[in-house]
Amino acid sequence: MAYNDLREWIDALERTGELKRIKTEVDPVLEIAEITDRVSKSCNKQGKFGGPALLFENPKGSDIPVLINQFGSEKRMRMALEVESLDEVADRIRQFMDVKSPQGFLDKVKMLPMLAAMGKFFPKTVSTGPCKETIRKSNFDLNHLPILQCWPQDAGRFITLPCVVTRDPKTGKRNVGMYRMQVYDGQTTGMHWQRQKVAAEHYREMLRRGSVSSVDIMARTSGGSLIPEGELPSGKMEVAVAIGTDPALTFSAIVPAPPDVEEYLIAGFLRQKPVELVKCETVDLEVPAAAEIILEGYVSLDELRIEGPFGDHTGFYSLADLYPVFHLTCVTHRNNPVYATTIVGKPPQEDAYMGKAVERIFLPLMKLTIPELVDVNLPVEGVFHNLMIVSIRKSYPGQARKVMNAIWSLGQAMFTKCIIVVDEDVNVQDLGEVTLKALNHIDPERDIQFTLGPIDSLDHASRLPNFGSKMGIDATRKWSSEGFVRPWPDEILMDQKTKSLVSSKWKLLARELGIE
Repeated sequence: MAYNDLREWIDALERTGELKRIKTEVDPVLEIAEITDRVSKSCNKQGKFGGPALLFENPKGSDIPVLINQFGSEKRMRMALEVESLDEVADRIRQFMDVKSPQGFLDKVKMLPMLAAMGKFFPKTVSTGPCKETIRKSNFDLNHLPILQCWPQDAGRFITLPCVVTRDPKTGKRNVGMYRMQVYDGQTTGMHWQRQKVAAEHYREMLRRGSVSSVDIMARTSGGSLIPEGELPSGKMEVAVAIGTDPALTFSAIVPAPPDVEEYLIAGFLRQKPVELVKCETVDLEVPAAAEIILEGYVSLDELRIEGPFGDHTGFYSLADLYPVFHLTCVTHRNNPVYATTIVGKPPQEDAYMGKAVERIFLPLMKLTIPELVDVNLPVEGVFHNLMIVSIRKSYPGQARKVMNAIWSLGQAMFTKCIIVVDEDVNVQDLGEVTLKALNHIDPERDIQFTLGPIDSLDHASRLPNFGSKMGIDATRKWSSEGFVRPWPDEILMDQKTKSLVSSKWKLLARELGIE
């Protein structure tokens, strides 16, 4: 059964020895981050990074405990989604994608169980929920929460694991995204809506309705050109923020889903159980009923403020820029709430395991668009948008370059700075094998191509904010039809007869060699 809330998830972590409680008083300013960074980079007995999830029960200046590193290992990521392997989720997605249109009555009957199962995933609104146990429409102060400052040059404290709920002004569809929020004071925060994010598009649509040109619509947000203050329309965009949700919903807020697919539905699919929602008190939005803390409020359309710098997942500080401002109108929370947060920085951190889960789960969707795709690896050290390694089933000349361009046209994959394409017999998860095969297979001038396009807002090396160059490397074997007329040598492999012979003697040999 799905975890109903964060507390059930914490209990599961504790039962399995995956959580440590910290009773020592620890400061949310820098100290918790330094402890967590050391833990996330520690190794277990099997030599794997991750360390346990941490529950700081006595954060300095607050009576609210802090949960961090909850997703910080491959095992916990699987536990969060309640699977033995992340490929199980991918297989479920693949099953739904393989459904064909029913051709007759019997086909329609056969589809009924699947349609019934799909119906279980849709969110449902309930009259009230635990997140309403305490309602504060006045006398609320964000400084009461144990919000972290993670790194020395951060501009202040940042809410780092929020599920930010907005509504599309055109369609009414909700979006749940994860955008950091710099705390300015007890009632206001920044709203880090990068230009290409769905909530940013909702914001732009609100500005369009206020007759601001869509050319400059995000002001200098994410590196645009500044709009004079008088050109920004008045008005408000309602926003709600859930902190401390069940793990599947928190994870759903980061997945690169199509804009038309609601994250509440994705969470229902992952948990195999619908997310229960309640109406907010002061804004027309629905939020998870079992969340620990809910922040309600609005973004003023005529207000921008400097946000950042912030120590980001790239391992560098993202630079300060102008972003919208979130104004708090109401806080609701559970009795004795838990504050869920995370830190990002030089990998590995817990976001690495969340990103790898996205990689595995969404591979079937990538294959839907790029059917020759065999496997994908987004190395943690490439911080996801800097490097993608893909293997393909090559069947015609120039196919590797077709695949590169297809990837650069896919949603968030458009930000990929470097793509390496290898043949299907190369294990893309083995960086040693990729390095050996790729570097042996390429003629740099012939096989490397450059193109210009959108770049991740966090990329500090691009020639302009959000715009720069990308590189694709065709490391597949070259064919005569691609202009390669020289013989292509065979890879060095021992014959199977000799391998079997040595294997039959290996136990004895290993004992003599001292390598048992």
